[in-house]
Amino acid sequence: MPVGTLGSVKGVSQDVLEELGVQILLGNTYHLYLRPGVETVRKMGGLHRFMSWDRAILTDSGGFQVFSLNELRKVSEEGVAFRSHLDGSPHFLSPEKATEVQIGLGADVIMAFDECTEYPADAQRSRASMELTLRWASRCKDYFEEHKHEVPWNSSRLSAVSSQDKQDSRQAPGRTQSLFGIVQGGMDPELRRESAERTIDIGFPGYAIGGLSVGEPRELTRDIVLSTLEHLPSSQPRYLMGVGTPEEIAQYARAGVDMMDCVLPTRAARHGLLFTSEGKISIKQARYAQDDSALDPACECRVCQRYSRAYLRHLYASNELLAQVLNTVHNLHFYLATMRTVRAWIRAGHAVGTVK
Repeated sequence: MPVGTLGSVKGVSQDVLEELGVQILLGNTYHLYLRPGVETVRKMGGLHRFMSWDRAILTDSGGFQVFSLNELRKVSEEGVAFRSHLDGSPHFLSPEKATEVQIGLGADVIMAFDECTEYPADAQRSRASMELTLRWASRCKDYFEEHKHEVPWNSSRLSAVSSQDKQDSRQAPGRTQSLFGIVQGGMDPELRRESAERTIDIGFPGYAIGGLSVGEPRELTRDIVLSTLEHLPSSQPRYLMGVGTPEEIAQYARAGVDMMDCVLPTRAARHGLLFTSEGKISIKQARYAQDDSALDPACECRVCQRYSRAYLRHLYASNELLAQVLNTVHNLHFYLATMRTVRAWIRAGHAVGTVK
């Protein structure tokens, strides 16, 4: 899932995303809650209509962004009090509020509000954080079950039916909203196992592995992912949050992960770091100033088919906005092509569950 933090993938319009074959985008609850605000999006008919995107959207709960505020937040049993990074204004997100906001945004998949455990964290801290996330998960599910009919795409449809019919007419044709649970537990495999089992007991249609990519070594990330997957049902979507490089996402998909998101392809593009079949290229380097070859001869994206490395290097060195656009289009294509290869590999009948 490309990351569209504020309802847009930076520098790339929705028609280009469709052309690239993007099936689902990730939106950020924290940022959209602050601006333009959930009521604005709701009145526009939900995030799909607001950003003119008919394909699927997943919104995270905002837990990771609140976690990253550090000195601007205070966690309690009820939720998290924090100050906006934009203007310092005070806000409070509870499990119920985070779920309410996501219902209002109208994403296809929404996430339970969790506490992202910092790294490093001792055993006592990791357990306390996991227990809090489990209690919050139950509260999210209770709120969702009570209010899931309030998704914005229902508004116009419900106004046209009688109150007698409303109970059976709550979902617009072809679109439903699902709430996923999140597994936490720090870097302790046993806590992760317990978190997975107890989250499954609460009952969700899909499960995410959260709390990774918070500063731990990549080898430890891999170990925690693989050990946690063993305890999540293979018959339901398994979502690994915030990962990773093209090599990592291919490996995790082969291990049984179904969904992943990462800011790396877009963020790296803005810094001139491009992924190719020949390895990573830092297009800002002087060696490419007169290189007339395609960025990646094996790539079929519109950038590699039209522009030379020399031109891409010139755009970046000149601080042209087009550099960020073209770099982002290429990196997204490379990631999406990686996933298409993985899907073809799965369809060919190769067994998942091993990572080579």
